[in-house]
Amino acid sequence: MATYLDFESKIEKLQEEIISAHAIANMEAVEKYQKELEKEVEKTFSTLSDYQKLQLARHPDRPYSLDYIKLLMEDAYEIHGDRAFRDDPAILCYIGWIGGQKTMLIGEQKGRGVKNKIKRNFGMPNPEGYRKALRAVRLAEKFNIPVLMLIDTPGAYPGLGAEERGQSEAIARNLFEFAATKVPMISVVIGEGGSGGALAIGVADKLAMMRYSVFSVISPEGCSAILWNDATKVETATKALKITPNDLLEHQLIDDILDEPLIGAHRDKVTAAEAIKAYYLKEVEALKALSIDAMLDQRYQRLTAVGAFSE
Repeated sequence: MATYLDFESKIEKLQEEIISAHAIANMEAVEKYQKELEKEVEKTFSTLSDYQKLQLARHPDRPYSLDYIKLLMEDAYEIHGDRAFRDDPAILCYIGWIGGQKTMLIGEQKGRGVKNKIKRNFGMPNPEGYRKALRAVRLAEKFNIPVLMLIDTPGAYPGLGAEERGQSEAIARNLFEFAATKVPMISVVIGEGGSGGALAIGVADKLAMMRYSVFSVISPEGCSAILWNDATKVETATKALKITPNDLLEHQLIDDILDEPLIGAHRDKVTAAEAIKAYYLKEVEALKALSIDAMLDQRYQRLTAVGAFSE
């Protein structure tokens, strides 16, 4: 059953009216309500606040990495384990084909339902997850396979065990290694990009965000607690953090915004997947036209330009 957010209440009612009209084969009413629905969607989603976009990024029906893998990849084969400790289900590594292009796809997976959320650790990877991602990237480099990374995590797991096994070192190692990997690398924020947990698979030639995704050094809840010690300030924190794609593109922290359906990827997963596929294939072709040295230099210039300023 579809889940609707508070600001989608009118859309929910119209959807129910359309279903009821279909049930009694009243096609005239279906057409009428469909037109009203289109107007309501345009009105609602063209004036979203930053906090409402955050809610959409966390929507329980929003497609996760595994959903996109099933929609995008052919002959997909999963790679498990970091060859040192264990397999981390919060990070997925698949090798397969996307639109005729052999691809290594790495994605963070939150999980659906209580058992699966626990299994996936709510999308919060442990260090072995990042080491698995690094192993997959090294394999892709060995066989000259482009890499697509899908970011969707509230952050790296902050537990004692993760820290004991070198969480910060694992993230830093990925940043260092990915910066010099000699194959095209594309990263897309598909939902929530939280702190170092997102950055660890965000070092790439191109970093893009879906229309309703967020990318931040800290969650709005964490920011609200630290700055104001007040949970009711979450909306204020969301706006102040500038975590939406438009703000980040304006500050040149990302390269592109992917146009998922206006009503959200959770209402039209196929179209959202096609947007990722088209962007990935276009950017890979452009990167393959460069020499390896030129590609690495372009990546280096992109990464070092972040935060640059002049007086």
